[in-house]
Amino acid sequence: MLSAFLFTFAQTIINNQHNDNQIVGHEVFRMKFQLYQPQAINELGGRSNQEDSIYPLAGEASAERRVFVVCDGMGGLDKGEVASEAVSKALGQMADAILSAVPVFTDEDFRQCLSNAYDALDAADPNNEASMGTTMTFLCFHDGGCMVAHIGDSRIYHLRPSLGPEKGVLYRSRDHSLVQQLYEQGEISYEEMKTSPRKNVILKAMQPHLEQRTGATLVNIMDVKPGDYFYLCTDGMLERMEDSGLMSIVCSTDTDEQKRQRLINATAGNADNHSAYLIQVKDVTDVEEESDNLPVAPEPKKNSKISVVAIGLSVLSLLAGIAAGIAVFL
Repeated sequence: MLSAFLFTFAQTIINNQHNDNQIVGHEVFRMKFQLYQPQAINELGGRSNQEDSIYPLAGEASAERRVFVVCDGMGGLDKGEVASEAVSKALGQMADAILSAVPVFTDEDFRQCLSNAYDALDAADPNNEASMGTTMTFLCFHDGGCMVAHIGDSRIYHLRPSLGPEKGVLYRSRDHSLVQQLYEQGEISYEEMKTSPRKNVILKAMQPHLEQRTGATLVNIMDVKPGDYFYLCTDGMLERMEDSGLMSIVCSTDTDEQKRQRLINATAGNADNHSAYLIQVKDVTDVEEESDNLPVAPEPKKNSKISVVAIGLSVLSLLAGIAAGIAVFL
């Protein structure tokens, strides 16, 4: 038994040395995105004040942008506008700052950005009235793929027109709303969702001074191809539009500017504020990075493994001899 223990001890030394000498990775593939000019929509609708907020602001987006946020404020008066603006700005600016420093945007990066947005929301309500809140949709193109996240009933779509109107919706976020829950439970039909008096009741939102902050639904999308669209929108954009209507516009041969105008025309009579970002992917390139550019473990010293084996065997022989002596003594 003692010999078996000593062998295991020596083998452990050798294995640990082997693990320490492993090089971390040889190559990694990263996704380089090129975008067409993003199309922003930020319409007042039938409301007297605008409670939706988008990031970047209308007119500020360019094809070089990689972070987009659309928020739908709630709470009445100017509180909804305050909440949506605070969240969209804080979330978008911090994500942009991270992307300017590192090429890959991680889940933990997003959680830090969301926490920062909650801090900004708390600061926007210094009297702790808790009478305002906002939904949130988030889109980030980075070298590791495409990240989307949402809270509330504002929606995110990933669309592929090349698959046609019937199969082109690759991803649609699930609304955090009461009618969505009732529909999934079989208590109301799909048609009743549109006319239900509770259709504006949402189950998740970002609000200030929460004891437990609401988390986001986070999805990482790796299958992105040239010609794909991402569409972030508030529920006002969907007031009179089904997915089929959206796909009809996106799948058309119109320019992106014309598609934006068709979306605005289709929602012109909506009672609610309605805002969106429509972004088409121009190109996606897999870029291989050589291991020379990656962090690696220190190079092992020459014959270090042989030395460790020798030490291990020496220990084994020495202690085996001790064990034999003990056996003779006994």
